[in-house]
Amino acid sequence: MARIAVGDIQGCHDELRSLLREARFSADRDQLWFVGDLVNRGPDSLGVLRFVRALGDNARVVLGNHDLHLLAVARGAGGRRLRKDDTLDEVLAAPDRDALLDWLQTRPLAVRDPAGGDGRAGAHDDLMVHAGLPPQWSVADTMRIAAEVERTLRDDAAALFAAMYGDQPDRWDPALTGHDRLRFAINALTRMRFVDRDGVVDLKLKGAPDAAPRGWYPWFDAPRRRSADARIVMGHWSTLGLVVREDLLALDTGCVWGGALTAVSLDEPGRRWQVACDGHRAPG
Repeated sequence: MARIAVGDIQGCHDELRSLLREARFSADRDQLWFVGDLVNRGPDSLGVLRFVRALGDNARVVLGNHDLHLLAVARGAGGRRLRKDDTLDEVLAAPDRDALLDWLQTRPLAVRDPAGGDGRAGAHDDLMVHAGLPPQWSVADTMRIAAEVERTLRDDAAALFAAMYGDQPDRWDPALTGHDRLRFAINALTRMRFVDRDGVVDLKLKGAPDAAPRGWYPWFDAPRRRSADARIVMGHWSTLGLVVREDLLALDTGCVWGGALTAVSLDEPGRRWQVACDGHRAPG
């Protein structure tokens, strides 16, 4: 079984199908890892959801911030409405919307394969999240805290969606409880890019790492990061672009902005595929 990780699709259905043809993906033998943000800003979020859901166990998906936003709007949580740049109306009006949204709502926020999934001696775990991890979290912490959010999505989704918007708290504390704890976890896993030496998260910083103010680091380069023993597979950060390191695969190459849609083999990172994308959105 080949494991292939795919960057942020954001409704770019045609590009996804072209990419999988390039990679010669076979649903009979291969597994796709999707780093989240299946939907929004691109032209065919409905087509993406239908296609990925139909893959069944051949698709491993984590939720991104745009996926959560779709769910919050669809569930009417806290009066949340579509933003002017959202492209989710077709999903919300679809005859199969409930089946698609129910499936999406049961996707996790973190996926882990121990030892790269194949038991190789000395191999790192693979851990997939949409955005990042605060430096205070180990891989085990991440899976445990992500599971707390997933249980709340299952048991009390309306309250979670109503409370998840906001940038505070901005630093992890194990003593956090209730919606503050869940909001921080969601922000870390689906929105974060930069942290300082103390693990404070700045959700307003969105540019490339070399444009960050002094004292702010990409979360994966934070000092004393406790998840450094795993290979993190992520998306979310289009201005970062493709990064392939022993401890990191960053796969958001800005398809919806006219960049490319990227896939990388998790078992042979030297094998990569890209397709050029139409500029469905312009920055700013």
